[in-house]
Amino acid sequence: MLDQCRQMAERCAAVEAELGRPETASDQARYLSLLKEYRTLSPIREGYLNWKAQKEQEEEAVRMLGEENDPEMLALIRDTLEESRENQETILAEIRRRMLPRDEDDDRSVIVEIRSGAGGEEAALFASDLYRMYRMFAEKNGWKTNLVNANETELGGFKEIAFFVEGSGAYAKLKYESGVHRVQRVPETESQGRIQTSTATVAVLPEIEDVEVEIPPQDIKMETCKSSGAGGQHINKTESAVRILHIPTGIVVECQEERSQLKNRDKAMKMLRSKLYAIEKEKRENAVAAERRAQIGTGDRSEKIRTYNFPQRRVTDHRIGLTLYSLEEVLNGSLDGLLQPLEEAEAAERMREQEEGNRV
Repeated sequence: MLDQCRQMAERCAAVEAELGRPETASDQARYLSLLKEYRTLSPIREGYLNWKAQKEQEEEAVRMLGEENDPEMLALIRDTLEESRENQETILAEIRRRMLPRDEDDDRSVIVEIRSGAGGEEAALFASDLYRMYRMFAEKNGWKTNLVNANETELGGFKEIAFFVEGSGAYAKLKYESGVHRVQRVPETESQGRIQTSTATVAVLPEIEDVEVEIPPQDIKMETCKSSGAGGQHINKTESAVRILHIPTGIVVECQEERSQLKNRDKAMKMLRSKLYAIEKEKRENAVAAERRAQIGTGDRSEKIRTYNFPQRRVTDHRIGLTLYSLEEVLNGSLDGLLQPLEEAEAAERMREQEEGNRV
C-alpha cells in the first residue's frame, strides 16, 4: 500500500504542476478533469507525507536509543518512539479509508424529494421543517437550492416538495438522508398536549445530464396545465406547468415553479433522468453486493432512519445508534454531527468487507 501511496503522491505533484500551466487553464475540459483528479489525490499525498515524517522520526529515535545513556533522556526518547509509531498507525488507517473506491456520483448536485407520510397536517408541517433544514444546510455549504415542484397545504406544510441542491459534493453528504424521517412532538392543533408521531419520506437522487441517460421521445407523454400554488397573477392564466409520464416505468414527474413552460419541461426531464439513473444504479449495486452498506442501512425509503423528538430535544439516527441532544441546531441546518459518523460507519464497513475479500 505504501508503494501505491508513493506513486499517487508523485502523480499528485505532476497534476498540480500541470494545473499551473497556462495552456491547461485554457482547455476547460482538461482543466476540470485534472482538478477532479487532484482533489482525489491530494489527501493521499498529504497523508503519505505525514506518515513519512513520522517514520523518519521513529528511525531517528531508534538511532538515539543506541547512543544515549542518560535515563531521563532515554525515557523521553522511548515516549517519542511510541508516539511516532501510534501516529503512523492512525495515518495509515486514514489513508486506507481515503483509498476506498468513491461513489461515482459523490461530486454531483442532487434532487431532493420530500413527501409527508403518516400524520396528516402534522406530517405536512414536518415535511416543511425538513425542507427548511436542507435549505439551511445547503447555505452553510455554499450550495444553491432551486425549487422544482411543491404541493402546499393550507397551514403552510407540504404534501410533497422537490428541489435541486446545486453544488460539488452535494450527493456525497446528502445521500445518507434517503429514507423515512419520524417526528415526535405536540402538534399546534392538539389541545390536550398529547405527543403525536408523524413521518415524512426523503429521496435524494444525483442530478444526471441528458447525455448520460437518453430517453427516446416515444417513451414519454407530456401534459401541460395551469400552475396551482404561489405565483400571483401568473396563476391559472397560462399552461406553464408540466407533467411527464415515462411510459415504460410509469414514473411521473411534475414541475410548475417556473413561468416558462420550456424551463419547467427542462427541470422535469432532469428529474426523470435522475430517477431512471437511480433505478439502474440500484440494480448494479444489488448485483455486485447484496449486503452493501449493512451498517448504515439500505437507503430504502420504507426504512425508518431517524427520529426527531421535540420534548427531549433529541435526534436519533437508528442506522448507527447515534443520539444527539441538539434538535434545534440540527433543524437549523447543522447536519455534520449526524452525517460525518454515517460516512465513517460506511467507510469502516467497506474496509471490513475489503479485508475479508483479501483473506478469501
